[in-house]
Amino acid sequence: MTSLTSRRSFVQGATAAVAFPTIIPSSVRGQNPPSSRIQLGVIGTGGKAMGGARNFQSGTTAQITALADPNRPNMQPFRDAFQVPGERCYSDFNELLALRDIDAVLVGTPDHWHVPVSIAAAKAGKHVYCEKPMSVSIAEGQALVKAIHESGVVFQHGTQLRSQDCTRIACELVRNGYFGNVRKVIIGSPPGLAIGPLAPQPVPPTLDWNMWAGPGAPVEYRDVIVGDIPGQGLRGWYFMKRFSPSGWIAGYGVHDIDLAHWGLGLELTGPVRVEGRGTFPKHGLFDTVLDYELTFTYADGRQLLMTDTGKNRHGVKFMHENGNDWVFCRSELDASNRDLLRPQRNERDIKLYASRLHEGNFIECIQSRKPTITPVEVAHRSTSVCHLGAICLDLGRPLEWNPVTEKFVNDDEANKRLAV
Repeated sequence: MTSLTSRRSFVQGATAAVAFPTIIPSSVRGQNPPSSRIQLGVIGTGGKAMGGARNFQSGTTAQITALADPNRPNMQPFRDAFQVPGERCYSDFNELLALRDIDAVLVGTPDHWHVPVSIAAAKAGKHVYCEKPMSVSIAEGQALVKAIHESGVVFQHGTQLRSQDCTRIACELVRNGYFGNVRKVIIGSPPGLAIGPLAPQPVPPTLDWNMWAGPGAPVEYRDVIVGDIPGQGLRGWYFMKRFSPSGWIAGYGVHDIDLAHWGLGLELTGPVRVEGRGTFPKHGLFDTVLDYELTFTYADGRQLLMTDTGKNRHGVKFMHENGNDWVFCRSELDASNRDLLRPQRNERDIKLYASRLHEGNFIECIQSRKPTITPVEVAHRSTSVCHLGAICLDLGRPLEWNPVTEKFVNDDEANKRLAV
């Protein structure tokens, strides 16, 4: 089958099953909430998942008690760090989800497995912490929103910059008008990578390659896909459309789009127009965008200008309406004039959701049943903007978007790219 057909059928089938689950645990329905010691399974034990797992273990009441990864050597550092016995380590994530004592999962897989695993977890009544970006297509994001709502599980997206004081303060200043009517946000996010042609290699005996590759077009194994790119410390799948169709625009840029939406109060909508340009590799294994410039225009005329970091500082710069002053956030708070960060605050100011630890917020919300700081609807919208940008660059022309229907306007060619 083609990549489009197989992934679409796979996700649609999983979503249909969620609509009619046979058993939804009482803890998911809000009855008999789980004990103070949440039993957490980690699905996908690559490098990214370790940081989150350590935060769960040391900063929350969660206990990591099961692992799943088709690349079995990946699980050994987790086994050592969290004392997970061998009989609770699986190549197939479905075996982990079948464990009745698991309350929640950390989905740390490569991007192309985020939605299928999260939907399966929701079907099994497990609360879901899903790493970013939430999906590899807009249609998959819609499917996961539906699945989370119908199952009733708690969902947290791994855009952890929301759980930093500096980003919340910047967004509160913007929301409360201390920078006037902000009409423009400038985002710098890292560029993609290129690599030369690489010959196929034998699949290691410790890797279930078919499971790792998942639904989609067949692809021949190379070490660099699963392992690190020499000299980069990044996995090769990040830069292959087969596994990450929007490339680093979504893989990294979703953090920055998410913060821009938070500051502007656009978390549950999207742009009406996207235009831009990008450069793609001319040969080699990697095929996602390298350098790029994108402009997203919203219904009220506000704009997000997103480029690679060769053109703008890495992070989110909210521009004052005077065109000169700005406030910046990512892992730090900055401004054109530091005095702008210390206005005389009003007790009636909008106060945004405060979280000290992203993983801790997820566990607290499992207990309280309150929404997380980045619930599934918000995650879907911020991820969708990244996918819109990638589709625009692939087609090489401006696109009109309806954020209510989540369809391109009078553009069949673009709408075919809503699913991959």
